[in-house]
Amino acid sequence: MTTRLRDVLHTTAAQAPAYQVEQRALATARRTRRRRATAVAAALVLVVLGGLVLPAARTSPVDPAGRDEPGALPDRIGLPPVGSLHATDRPRTGPASVIFTGEAGRLTYDDECSLVTVVDGDTDAYRVVRSGWEMTAGTDVVLSPRGRWIAHDPQRGDPRVDIIDLVTGATRQLRSGVAGTVGTEPAAWSPDGMSLVVRDSVPIHLDRSDHRRQLNLIRLDDGSSVRLAEAPSGTVPGVVVAFAPGGDRLAWQTGRVVTVAHIDGSVIASFPLAPGTELAGKGAWTPDGRWLTVARRDDARWTLRRIEPATGADGGALGTAGVDDVVGLQLLGWTATGVPWVVSYLPHPPEAATYTRPFPNDDRPVYGNIGSVEVLSLPPDGQPPTLLLTAPQEVVSLDIAAEVIRAGRTRAADPPGGVGGRFWIWTALIVFAVGGIAAYRSRKQLALWWENRQLRR
Repeated sequence: MTTRLRDVLHTTAAQAPAYQVEQRALATARRTRRRRATAVAAALVLVVLGGLVLPAARTSPVDPAGRDEPGALPDRIGLPPVGSLHATDRPRTGPASVIFTGEAGRLTYDDECSLVTVVDGDTDAYRVVRSGWEMTAGTDVVLSPRGRWIAHDPQRGDPRVDIIDLVTGATRQLRSGVAGTVGTEPAAWSPDGMSLVVRDSVPIHLDRSDHRRQLNLIRLDDGSSVRLAEAPSGTVPGVVVAFAPGGDRLAWQTGRVVTVAHIDGSVIASFPLAPGTELAGKGAWTPDGRWLTVARRDDARWTLRRIEPATGADGGALGTAGVDDVVGLQLLGWTATGVPWVVSYLPHPPEAATYTRPFPNDDRPVYGNIGSVEVLSLPPDGQPPTLLLTAPQEVVSLDIAAEVIRAGRTRAADPPGGVGGRFWIWTALIVFAVGGIAAYRSRKQLALWWENRQLRR
């Protein structure tokens, strides 16, 4: 090849446009890696968010079966953790052993609305139920005999009772059918859990300045109802409602009068209580159904006595020891061996144990008079009471599943502390949301950083 030809070829090659093969290949590879990384990150975010949202959205994966055996009573209860899961959230707890309410900071919200705390039957798992107003466990929020259902008045402007299934998380809305009612609240479960006694409030005047109160029994299978009693303004029928063990009779207190009736509403007897006595509580019937039990106050001591359900005649002392220095006593039920379990209301302040007002079977317990509660077992033959459960200050009411009482089992408890599941759910959602917004706004800088990182490799 001549020198002239070689120079011409070099000149022509130098003038030819360059094709940046390496740079374009690298750019294509970078785009592919970015798309793949973005897809993986999006998939991970969706998986995490999906797992977090499922409990809050109350979706329905497989539900646990209800327990065949009744649970055990914890020997102590504590305040629910901040951000506790709701009773309808996952994971479900199953039937409860005890529910309670109070005035402590973690037992209320929106000033005077109650957070009803639910304690699992076998573990220290806690859940909460939001009510629309101040609630009293055992009075207007009641636990079913087996602990599976909680009935409460949501008080959202719609007169009804909500029944929460702790096994499935489902909520049933129950209406009494009383014409003109502006409020319906539960009072007591039948022993088989198939009927619910409710109280209704019906305005007498258009301005709702006065109300009459009505007591009804509603059958849950068909929704039919039986009218049991009616009372004028200022008197609450069924402040205490107690079913006989067979479920064929029930007794309730209105003012100073006890009424005994069949479940069809036919009255068997109605009689005034002796001074200083109150129908003892939801467990007022003795296990054989022969007697009713009343709580009698003598100064600062409360004792249990029997009365005839047909006449109200005194049948003598029950034979259990008295409970001293408390402001009230309610009989919750009996064990299979015939030992009564009671809840005692400790005074607030602790040194003030005497009050002239009848307590606790008024329309509402006077929260200011109660410092805390205890559950006691009252052995026969006057043996000293056995302490079964203690509670923090400002826990002022509780209800225990009848089957838990009948089983008579207790367990050592370790109430949860720290924060609950909903706190972590919403914290994680906020973190992901803030992180996602920040990543979107910095997407160009992130892309440039990624490209530079790949070029260094």
